[in-house]
Amino acid sequence: MRRLLPARPRGASGAALSGPRGGRPIPNPAPGFAKNPEHRVELLSERRRVRVIFAGAVIAESRESLRVEESGCEPVHYLPEKDVRLDLLSASAHKTRCPYKGEASYWTIEIAGEGGGTRAENAVWAYPTPYDEVAGLAGHYAFYKSRVDSITVT
Repeated sequence: MRRLLPARPRGASGAALSGPRGGRPIPNPAPGFAKNPEHRVELLSERRRVRVIFAGAVIAESRESLRVEESGCEPVHYLPEKDVRLDLLSASAHKTRCPYKGEASYWTIEIAGEGGGTRAENAVWAYPTPYDEVAGLAGHYAFYKSRVDSITVT
């Protein structure tokens, strides 16, 4: 697997000081790395097929996802927007903020059907404008394993 971005560009103090290519101050640094310079967030290219199923429907499927490996967390797959069934998602008002990745937006999956259909509230999240250290997350969506039927990697 190919690593897409450095885990976190750092200066001598451990703070995020330069962009992914080094040399320039970055305009949107992640504040978490200044407080915890040992924290790791790596974006890895995943060439295996990742498929997300909810209510029997394929919600997303890609061979171009990112596997994010972060200190203290299980790996999470982020799938590119082009491979996600956006027509089955509705934006939620819910937002959270990660000190390493930025502000996350959420979506609810809604599958129409008899009796009102099926929905999974806030089952999908993304970082539309992530911090510079993880800029590669822009345009990618992740799914909570506990809110969908399955996420398979083959």
